[in-house]
Amino acid sequence: MRIRTAFVAALVVVAAVAVTGCGHVMMMMHGNNVARPAATEFGTGPRVSASRQFTATLQSDQPLRPRRMQTVRVAITDAAGVPVDDATILIDGGMPQHGHGLPTRPRVTRALGNGLYEIEGVRFNMGGWWEFTLAINAASGSDVVTFNLAL
Repeated sequence: MRIRTAFVAALVVVAAVAVTGCGHVMMMMHGNNVARPAATEFGTGPRVSASRQFTATLQSDQPLRPRRMQTVRVAITDAAGVPVDDATILIDGGMPQHGHGLPTRPRVTRALGNGLYEIEGVRFNMGGWWEFTLAINAASGSDVVTFNLAL
């Protein structure tokens, strides 16, 4: 009886691993049915926010790469091209086709003046298409800008 119970338990484990593995492979092959944006939508900017209130440009001393902790700067201007100071910026992102977010919690650590902000803790754990999203809240309003990055 013990052998039979052990055999059934082993079959259950094998089946669970197989189902999980197949699901993961299918997701990697087909993504989450999220269409990749056009090539013109990729890069560090300048990018206009969703409601056209801001324009943001990511700046980095070196090209952004996976598997490395990085610090980037973002320059933000309003619709008239005036630098936006004293903004609150929340950072989010992830890999839309894989269904996971950023592996770290990047945050603005310094306002450098003239609409320039320093973001520390940026890390992408693998190559591929990443979204890097900034929720900007300033005296002139709130809006979101998304950078599509191919790493």
